[in-house]
Amino acid sequence: MKRIGRRIVIAFTAAFAAVILCGGTFIAAAQETDNSVRYIAPELPAGAQAYDAEHPEILLAEQLYAKSAILIEASSGTVIFEKNADNIMYPASTTKILTIFLGIVKGDMESTVTASSVSVDLPENSSSIPLELGETINFRDLLFATFVRSGNDGARLIAESVADSIPDFINAMNQAAAMIGCTSTHFANPSGLDDLDHYTTAHDMALIAQEAMKNELFRNIAKSFTYSLPRSNIRGSRVLVGTGSNWLNGAEDNEYYYPDAIGIKTGYLDRAGYCFVGAAERDGVELISVVFYSSWAGRWTDTIKLMEYGFTQFVSVTPMQLYKMNPTTIATSGYSLDDTDIGRLELGIRARTDTRPIEIVTTITEVENMARNLRENVLIEYTRETFAAPVTAGEVFGTMTYYPDDGGAEAVYDLYATRSIVRRENAPRTIAEIREATYADPNPLPPFSLEALFLLGWPFLVLIAVILVLRRVFIKKSKRGRKNNIPKPKTRYFR
Repeated sequence: MKRIGRRIVIAFTAAFAAVILCGGTFIAAAQETDNSVRYIAPELPAGAQAYDAEHPEILLAEQLYAKSAILIEASSGTVIFEKNADNIMYPASTTKILTIFLGIVKGDMESTVTASSVSVDLPENSSSIPLELGETINFRDLLFATFVRSGNDGARLIAESVADSIPDFINAMNQAAAMIGCTSTHFANPSGLDDLDHYTTAHDMALIAQEAMKNELFRNIAKSFTYSLPRSNIRGSRVLVGTGSNWLNGAEDNEYYYPDAIGIKTGYLDRAGYCFVGAAERDGVELISVVFYSSWAGRWTDTIKLMEYGFTQFVSVTPMQLYKMNPTTIATSGYSLDDTDIGRLELGIRARTDTRPIEIVTTITEVENMARNLRENVLIEYTRETFAAPVTAGEVFGTMTYYPDDGGAEAVYDLYATRSIVRRENAPRTIAEIREATYADPNPLPPFSLEALFLLGWPFLVLIAVILVLRRVFIKKSKRGRKNNIPKPKTRYFR
């Protein structure tokens, strides 16, 4: 009996230890009888390095509660950080990002739609706007209300309003996801209700959010925390307060308020855990994050950690700022000997009135590389004929042209003198100055003077002198030759 009792104690202890050891892993506690699951709040791994908010540039996967997460730069889609980003996950109500986006693309914002029996027939404890059977609502208001309240009734009504049926709308969702670039996503309903055939990945959901945030109306919806819904045929006007919207851009007294947040959508199911797809913008850099199966507070803290990390990695600069990191300096000529910079002139830059605004969003390392190799990224042309003094501050010396990667119109900037440079008193005139003076003289012929006469006549005088000298020499030789050729007398004798 003692042996049996000891074995029971050992077996019980081992089983208990196994449960404790498995507690930190992600296991959806499935009950095979009814296919339901129980949410288990994730915890950070034992011994994980503590997150230091003073050094957001240091972020480890083990510092996130989320089982799957990703951070991308919004304009390019560049992945900045990821944790199990390609694992199959359940999106819950973040599904409504695509539902609302398709509603914007396919729907009529001025139309009025009526709540059907299909749209209001929801499972127990399902989130809703709520709408009543036969209630009418403006389609634009429906989009806002569905987002703010994460209304499953609203999601169904959007689907019915822009497609022939909800199944047709689901097909459109899957087609849209594929066109956006999703490779591991399948939607089974427009609301995100629990379904084993309704899944995605953090990476795919980031792509969907990236595409949706390009739409201005969606951006306005995505940052809404409350919405004033006008009177309908059944209800009076009411103010909807967010349950599906973003606590990060809610009230400022909220402990998770994040001033750079601009959206977008929460989600929760026992199978999916607490989810959040976020967006934030700072100094021209826009980021999109996804956290799947996190804790209630973890979805906010995880998102803030991701955003802070991203803002240490990416910056936004204009072509003008890029130029100022490595400005052009030219060497002038004919400058005064009193010039302390020995004629060196740094050219400033200013945008022309018709120059379109351009933001270059990339990594800090790439910005430094672009500035260091400025001439490989821009075209600099000089419009001043010479760099000779005098120079007047503000005088345009040339242009800098930047050709953006988006294929849009190029941006042209003027390069100007940042200071004045005095000319040396005895400096020789430049070719341009000589040409200008010549064209400005009303007399096409040079003015008469002894100097001019000498300059024009001395070659002729020299030529004449040479001719005279040669002639004189030639004559002497001729006379000497004739004298030597006189024959001597042969018949005379001299004593």
